[in-house]
Amino acid sequence: MGQRLTSYLSPKCVVLKAPEKGGHAVFAREPIAATELIAVWSGRVVMSAELETLTPELRQHSVQVEEGLFLTSLSPDEAPDYINHCCDPNAGLSGQIALIAMRPIPAGEEITFDYAMSDGSPYDEFACACGAVTCRGRVTGEDWRLPALWRRYDGFFSPYLQRRIARLQEQRAPAA
Repeated sequence: MGQRLTSYLSPKCVVLKAPEKGGHAVFAREPIAATELIAVWSGRVVMSAELETLTPELRQHSVQVEEGLFLTSLSPDEAPDYINHCCDPNAGLSGQIALIAMRPIPAGEEITFDYAMSDGSPYDEFACACGAVTCRGRVTGEDWRLPALWRRYDGFFSPYLQRRIARLQEQRAPAA
């Protein structure tokens, strides 16, 4: 039998200590091609009410996967959980729990994704200091509503957010 994985981080990546990033960060140890799989999160699915009862560390290491549902890590040290937010990311969602490269990523570059691609509720809001030219200054559960992000991240949103966006776009479309 093969090795049992609880989550997946590409062998082309490495987790390094990064105190300035809150503890750790994930970096490409060798080039990663556009659309290449970087990570797959695992854990257990909890509803909003249970998410509120988790330790801050586990709550921080969770991702919203559907309306009112969150995938939270089984332990606070899953390698993919160290992929940080950036307002100008190089990775995006493929489905609800997989992260792929949005563009070629050179060796040495930090792997990041924009939490607006997955978060549609205020469970993990914080001041952003990512340093990107496009930095929003604050990460909120409402960022997915920004039309500029709809265009920039088209195809990289969690499916439940993509459905929300489609409904908003239908409401905004002029009547024929």
